[in-house]
Amino acid sequence: MTATVAIIGRPNVGKSTLFNRLVGKRLAIVERTPGVTRDWQEGTGRLGELEFRLLDTPGLEEARAGTIEAAIRAQAEAALAQSDVALMLFDARAGVTPLDGHFAGWLRESGISVIVIANKCESSAGKAGALEGFSLGLGDPVMVSAEHGIGMEGLSDALREALAPFETDAPWEVADEDSGPLRLAVVGRPNVGKSTLVNGLIGTERMVTGPEPGITRDAVPVDWDYGGRAVRLVDTAGLRRRANVTERLERLSVTETERAIRLAELVVLVVDATVMLERQDLAIARKVVEEGRALVIAANKWDLVDDPDGALSKLHDRLETSLPQVKGIATVTLSALTGRNLDRLMAAVFKTYELWNTRIPTGELNRWLEALVSRHPPPAAGGRRMRLRYITQAKARPPTFILFTGRPQRVSASYLRYLENGLRDAFGLAGVPLRVILRAGRNPYVEGA
Repeated sequence: MTATVAIIGRPNVGKSTLFNRLVGKRLAIVERTPGVTRDWQEGTGRLGELEFRLLDTPGLEEARAGTIEAAIRAQAEAALAQSDVALMLFDARAGVTPLDGHFAGWLRESGISVIVIANKCESSAGKAGALEGFSLGLGDPVMVSAEHGIGMEGLSDALREALAPFETDAPWEVADEDSGPLRLAVVGRPNVGKSTLVNGLIGTERMVTGPEPGITRDAVPVDWDYGGRAVRLVDTAGLRRRANVTERLERLSVTETERAIRLAELVVLVVDATVMLERQDLAIARKVVEEGRALVIAANKWDLVDDPDGALSKLHDRLETSLPQVKGIATVTLSALTGRNLDRLMAAVFKTYELWNTRIPTGELNRWLEALVSRHPPPAAGGRRMRLRYITQAKARPPTFILFTGRPQRVSASYLRYLENGLRDAFGLAGVPLRVILRAGRNPYVEGA
């Protein structure tokens, strides 16, 4: 199956220039006047070894019903509806505009996988403006210059990860790579004991530590062996709220930490047990889950906690309330300074890693789906009964499932959450992110479908 990628953005940000760059020929008209593209253009995009169906969409504008701008926007929406990944471009020289922010919100609500692209970064002004892309809340911006072919390697890396569930040799089946060391990132707010934990795990003072926050600036990898298992352990800089990050060096450190999360397979989030899960801790946890990475929470400085039962209750309550999409996240109380419970932490790491790699046979999935739907059918849509036809696992790491139904847009968020929770309960997937992707169509394994 060939994945479909749509290029989205407001007028005159360079969508058609990028489209021509990726298809390798001048299929779309490029002009500095905004609004040249009105109908979406289609071609075969290629970037390195990647190949995909590529759509160039008209520039998105706020528009009143009945106007040509409204018709143009409808074209863009139609292209997005049949896409698997969206490339959202903004003009880095102009910076993020209110219109960019408006349509970023629209993309977030669509549920589609989005890569933010800061275009026109051939100049220093463009590179500086690219940092505004973080404010869109759709992940790290990829800096490119479509006109000059700059930044295509970074775009290739981002696309490779986003297209992983759709790059298949057989219908909806993906081979999972599980070779090399386990990639483990240690993250958290400043001064919670990340570097002390890394030193405690590897048994040597590999990382500089101290009471001052912000000592670690780079994402530092360490190759390590634990019980015969190869591990690449990455210590990272502390993550503060982005509004509080003003110095360029700290911004670069934050970018490196977020990159370490994306490249990790499992992330240990270190929290200070004496204050236990502040707002920024939860923001980091959500970032890890959104990236599809396995997560274990390490409550450090447990030797300083006066009320252990109360602290544990607070931890579990906050997780239940603030991260309902990932129930049962493994939590370990420890002291990085004294070495208490470090073995328990690694046991939780390997158990969670195995769950993250879970594969479930298609037959078992469909028997589960039939039983679940018989107990609680999906609500009728427009007076018509909705059928959930077939489910299969597309990939592991994280467990990702494709659910075929006649009208995927009519499946409510609450019923989708019901399905996800049912998968967790039936197949023991507590504590790891999982994805259920709705697709229109019949069972792809039935002849003639």
